[in-house]
Amino acid sequence: MKPSTLNSKKFDQYFSGTISDYVRAIAWSPQGKMLAAASAAGEVALWQNDNFTTLQTSNDQSVDCLAFSHDGQFLAVGGQDGLVKIWQGTELIATLENAPAWVDQLTWSPNSHQLAFGLGRRVQVWNTDTREIVVILNFESSSILGIDWRSDGKYLAIGGHQGIKVWNCQDWNQEPYILDIPSVSIAMAWSPDGRYLASGNMDRTITVVESQLLVSGNDPQPWVMRGFPGKIREIAWSDIGNQNGVPILACCSVDGIVVWEKSQDESLGWEATVLTNHVDVINAIAFAPHSLLLASAGADGWVCLWKDAKQISQILTGASDGFSCLAWHPQGKLLAAGGKEGELFIWAQTSHGQGFG
Repeated sequence: MKPSTLNSKKFDQYFSGTISDYVRAIAWSPQGKMLAAASAAGEVALWQNDNFTTLQTSNDQSVDCLAFSHDGQFLAVGGQDGLVKIWQGTELIATLENAPAWVDQLTWSPNSHQLAFGLGRRVQVWNTDTREIVVILNFESSSILGIDWRSDGKYLAIGGHQGIKVWNCQDWNQEPYILDIPSVSIAMAWSPDGRYLASGNMDRTITVVESQLLVSGNDPQPWVMRGFPGKIREIAWSDIGNQNGVPILACCSVDGIVVWEKSQDESLGWEATVLTNHVDVINAIAFAPHSLLLASAGADGWVCLWKDAKQISQILTGASDGFSCLAWHPQGKLLAAGGKEGELFIWAQTSHGQGFG
């Protein structure tokens, strides 16, 4: 389906601008007042009230990850130079030096000012309020490829070679729970309700486990989904459930998307729907908040919107060399995406649209 064949336009371009290089990461503040963007040249910028503020100019060292704290008070970034920088508003309040480690994974606790970030085969948890290291967690089997806090803040999952380790955040000294995966966990995320943990793997599989079974210490007996054309690049959960009340899981592999819904019949496990429209590698996917509207950003220069995570409702364009990342506004009325040439786009839901899927 070509963009020109779409008749019902639901999102219009609201803003476009550029930063200095390939957009490596973007994120909205939880209150939706700011959008942060980082580039492969090291630039960090804030978009607020239709204006850009540069927090860090280009230094030819990539900034690869960024995130706002749960209350929007702090913005943390990490990258090639091994520095983790934390801003409060536009004021730089902390610089954590970790060279020669390359920091490409970081995430905030959902209910405190604790920041977890990867340092080679370890994860450091830093308390921004006390300016102290809380704990250093050893993953051991490989570099860190994913970090995610469960939505209640009680468990921290870390992924990489041979699977995922899950630490109890109320007792860091307790041995971690382990989800064994016979290859490499590339993309990992808890479901927003905390009931499931999913891993997209190098061996072209998806592993899903029930959270309570994993942390009970018993054999969690995960579901394993197979048949993908390549490694799983990204995964995304919906924050609302299907007719069974279970969140929907989407994943992308090469130029295709597979959407998984848990069947009411336990013997069937998770059932798949394949979505095809992109003609090049998909780099990012995300569900709109409080909705089953799924967005996918590809190297083909398209951001596809999938109504009910089933069918195309619109295609957004503008990045001539392809899109690299995307992020939904926390209220779902705006969608931002970054491009490989430094483009930054924001689209707004239009009043003549028919709403979210």
